[in-house]
Amino acid sequence: MKKLMLLFLSIFSLSYSVSGSSFFYPKSSFLPHQHPKTTVGKILTSIEQQTLQTVYYDPSYVKLPYPNGDVPLERGVCADVIIRAFRAASIDLQQELHHDMKTNFKLYPKIWGLKKPDPNIDHRRVANLMTYFQRKGYALAISQNPKDYLPGDVVAWRLDNGLLHIGIVSDLLDLSGKSYQVIHNIGAGTKAEPRLFEWKIIGHYRCFNVT
Repeated sequence: MKKLMLLFLSIFSLSYSVSGSSFFYPKSSFLPHQHPKTTVGKILTSIEQQTLQTVYYDPSYVKLPYPNGDVPLERGVCADVIIRAFRAASIDLQQELHHDMKTNFKLYPKIWGLKKPDPNIDHRRVANLMTYFQRKGYALAISQNPKDYLPGDVVAWRLDNGLLHIGIVSDLLDLSGKSYQVIHNIGAGTKAEPRLFEWKIIGHYRCFNVT
């Protein structure tokens, strides 16, 4: 009986453990994970692959190629998860956002003291992405109902420290089976975690047809 109990505890610890605010799931629970060859399917495949590739959080300003510029894949910020996922669906938010900012610069946040668009950093800032998605008509109502958040949706939060954060809803259920995990980079690389409602949601965007 003791051996059986130890075996059970060992299996459970692999399935779910909490360290501070981080949640860990066995890779076998979602990788390899097949998705349809739709736009949303490509988004989901990209964000899952990023959990194995992007292991550092690095907010450094970097001069990027344009278009399709990116920092090294092993590092990035929360916005880079979104940028890379959209590029997997042949959408370059660096270029799209830069074009919109050039003609509508006054409509974008003036938090950083810029006097003109900067294609090296603009698309890597959460407030700019939120403005772009809102202007494109992608915004949905914000709710506390997990059924309203579908795989591929982009979610923006205001963290407890006041900073903005962004991630993508995955098709990986949490342990309750009632809510999808989000895939994001909040400081320790790109991870899938059950944290959809952990912070105040301030933006919910559906950029693609989910059917």
